[in-house]
Amino acid sequence: MTPAGRLGRRTLLRAAAAATATVTAGCSATGPAIQVAVVWNGEELARFREVVKGYGTGVQVISAGNDIDAFLRARKLAGTSPDVAILPRSGLVIEYARRGWLRELTSTAASYTVPRGMADLLSADGRRYGVWVKAAHKSLFWYYPSMLPAPPRSWDQLVALTKRLGARARAGDGAAPLSVGAADGWVLTDWFENVLADVASAGHYEALARGEADWRSPVVHAALDRLAELWSVDGAFPGGGRRALLTQYDESVIQVVHHRRATMLFEADFVDVVARDFRRGPEQPETFRFPASRVADSPLVVGGDAAVAFAGSARGAGLVRWLSGGSAFQPWMRAGGYLSPNVSVPLDDYHDPVRRHLAAELRTAGIVRFDLSDRLPGPFTGFDGVGIWRIMQDFFADVTGGITADEAVRRATGQLAAAARSAERGR
Repeated sequence: MTPAGRLGRRTLLRAAAAATATVTAGCSATGPAIQVAVVWNGEELARFREVVKGYGTGVQVISAGNDIDAFLRARKLAGTSPDVAILPRSGLVIEYARRGWLRELTSTAASYTVPRGMADLLSADGRRYGVWVKAAHKSLFWYYPSMLPAPPRSWDQLVALTKRLGARARAGDGAAPLSVGAADGWVLTDWFENVLADVASAGHYEALARGEADWRSPVVHAALDRLAELWSVDGAFPGGGRRALLTQYDESVIQVVHHRRATMLFEADFVDVVARDFRRGPEQPETFRFPASRVADSPLVVGGDAAVAFAGSARGAGLVRWLSGGSAFQPWMRAGGYLSPNVSVPLDDYHDPVRRHLAAELRTAGIVRFDLSDRLPGPFTGFDGVGIWRIMQDFFADVTGGITADEAVRRATGQLAAAARSAERGR
């Protein structure tokens, strides 16, 4: 994603012109359909289009691609904002609300209940502006039981296993222990957030998300020290750290489920969307929770996509309310690959056994934290080559490239603190 503040006027105008053309194409003799902009494409886009077929009024779904923020800013500039948008970051909901772009939502479906850690993230100044419509379970490791009969249950066990498998890989006697798509900075921030959720108190994690805590704090140091301990293991990644920095997320999944060049992969529940397409042989990949310092009560990091209605669109607000109901996403739940943020949805409604298990964890997890980078303001939130994504890539390059852990942590905390100050000035 490109920071909207760095988009030139010419770029905005080109996007706005394209957006205006899209609106025209959405009109018909009976008037325009309700227009919804989403980040999804491919299978997810097709599934969502099946969902909105169940709404009583025509709905036109537009894929804005990964840079939905730039798309929506261009549409605002052109005066052609959609009725509804599905946003992948709660921070954007708050930003747009405070700019006056969104319509306040005065009600949701009666059965709408979300996990702790998500409930209050879509409100600004005491008013609610969005509803969660899709969740992501972001505390999972994926593996084949034939390659890993006994998964680690704690962080220390994960480190010991990585060292043992890394030594075997260096000797040519097995796959590397870990695959990581470090070319995509969000993968590395997901690692960081899971470790931070384990070492930080709830108050400190939330204070960092709100811009009220120091990124040079001992807690941030502790989280980065822990990552340095694991990522610096010789032989940890197929081809080494430099190759990992060129490996994109999809490829990292393929390294495990198809080529079997790595034993384990950390990422969210949507790994199985890629795994289904590239899995080789009858064996199904299984999951275990991100190992924490305690075997029991490990924290659960979640992400999600939120629906918002733009100011002036009463029809958009009606669609958003409908999407918050437990039955709206039944077509996607039947097809598989969907995790509802609505914990009122009966577990038996999940036809996908993986999602049924993860939905149960959303209900029972003792410690739930929302994706930190999705809550950070402005460009600090992370984009390709910018913000916390770039900072974590620099840190990964340091610890896999021979820089001492102390020096790598010093550099990273300095960059994080500077980025936080810059974001605060830009609010």
